[in-house]
Amino acid sequence: MEISTRTQIEETKQAATDVLLHNVHGPFHGLPRTAGWGYPEPYTRDLMIASLGIAVTGNRELLKSLRRVLETLAKNQSEHGHIPSLVHDKQDRGASDTTPLFLLATGIYRKITGEEDFLEEAVRKSLTWMKYQSPADRVLVAQQPTTDWRDEQWVLGFGLYVNTIVYSYLRLLGFNERAEILHRSMDYFTISSRIKPQHVPEGLMIRHKPYFALWSYKIFSSERLDLLGNSLAILSGLASQSRAEEIIHWIEVHCDEMRKIGDLAPDLPPNLFPYIRPGDDDWRLRYEKYNLPGEYHNGGIWPFICGFYVAALVAAGRFKLAEKKLIALTNLVKATMDEKLDYGFNEWIRAHDGIPCGQDWQTWSAAMYLYAAKCVEEKETPFFKEMRE
Repeated sequence: MEISTRTQIEETKQAATDVLLHNVHGPFHGLPRTAGWGYPEPYTRDLMIASLGIAVTGNRELLKSLRRVLETLAKNQSEHGHIPSLVHDKQDRGASDTTPLFLLATGIYRKITGEEDFLEEAVRKSLTWMKYQSPADRVLVAQQPTTDWRDEQWVLGFGLYVNTIVYSYLRLLGFNERAEILHRSMDYFTISSRIKPQHVPEGLMIRHKPYFALWSYKIFSSERLDLLGNSLAILSGLASQSRAEEIIHWIEVHCDEMRKIGDLAPDLPPNLFPYIRPGDDDWRLRYEKYNLPGEYHNGGIWPFICGFYVAALVAAGRFKLAEKKLIALTNLVKATMDEKLDYGFNEWIRAHDGIPCGQDWQTWSAAMYLYAAKCVEEKETPFFKEMRE
């Protein structure tokens, strides 16, 4: 890596840290903001995902804030162990990913502090809640549409992203037997026939494609590529080394093809592709206003997800490609809605022209940049390495 590039990355890391410190105190009980201006609320999933970047900074103020967030979530946990969608509001429930993300972030916090019993009662209750999210008692959990991070995207039944988080926290917390059961459950193929064969469980494998399905339930499934879910599958070890290489090759080849036809401008992959277009079976009327092809959850480029992809490249041993994508991400996070800012760390970027369309100074965008940079620097993936081993 050239000296000028290293300098640029170091400057961007400092800018990301400044964003996190700016967002560390918000108007809701002094809890962190989700974004510098647009999202003053402390959204659970954003802050839990941001724990990865915070954990590798070693910054005392950020770690103290993370502890307070985790403790507040534990206090606002439901009677049966569910974690709310807003840190401060115990009545704001219904998300499928907040509870598994709480377990993952608590496991990470335990690792960096050495407090093996931190929030033990809350962890136990959340583990019980998650057991009841598995309809067939295969550890594989199911969800309702629009209940994970994609509030404008239908993911029905057994979603890839949420189950990769479940697998990750099971490994991190030492529940290896349950993790293996989940791994085997995911390795069943999706069912392609119109009639579900008796006693044949559905899974998330796709015939003739290397990556995992976006979701699967009975005879229904989606074979669109979920970048976040597949990046987590590689990071956590759900995807073998050979399969990880095949997934990455598929992503890079198809992104090159999209650039040739004008569907993709930046040198980074969209969160979902092929895009959902009018006339497709999974197109919904609401997408016309909120989720157009190449935008938002329907193929927008999300810096926090690109951070996971960079980390997945490191996990797969693709160090040169990881470095290349980190440089592309370094350039991407400069894009701003507010021209007065030097760095945007924007929420999401439109795929076909690279224009930022979300909120600037997004907490998880800044945090996952820091995590991605750490992975490239050390050629290692903190907290996920032991899962793969």
